Amino acid sequence: MSTNSPLFRSQSQPIRAPSGQRGVSLLEVLVAVVVLSIGLLGLAGLQLSAMRNNQSSAERSNAVMLTYSILEAMRANRDAVRSNAFNIDHDDPDPEGGFAAQQVAGWRALLVDQLGEGANGAIACVTAAEPVENSVCTITIRWNDSLGLGGLATQTFTTEVRL
Repeated sequence: MSTNSPLFRSQSQPIRAPSGQRGVSLLEVLVAVVVLSIGLLGLAGLQLSAMRNNQSSAERSNAVMLTYSILEAMRANRDAVRSNAFNIDHDDPDPEGGFAAQQVAGWRALLVDQLGEGANGAIACVTAAEPVENSVCTITIRWNDSLGLGGLATQTFTTEVRL
């Protein structure tokens, strides 16, 4: 092997970079920063969208739990269900007096607390003559989900059960 080979250089011969490459230019650094900035803005938008969808999902989960909470009160007092004591429309004021009225008023207060201002609920039960235990109840919850859906304000969750 020759002593002029790149593997056997003496310490007196400095290693030189190719003549066209002397370092990173300011323009290359600027382009890299712009590309990185665009990527970070995309990640921020993705994070915002994920948070919005998470909020909407949490509200839907709360609506399901609140539906089952009033259903348990209705199961506890089937006589009031048969006499339509739990029936209420979205536009009706909170009822007064009795167990069923207290449960409905408390349920509506929870709707506003968990789902925000403007949330309300309706209950419509229809009892068939035969058999007596056969009541079909429809529970509907409405709330404003404009933050989660990007402008589509009203969400409706409906559950139909046979008591």
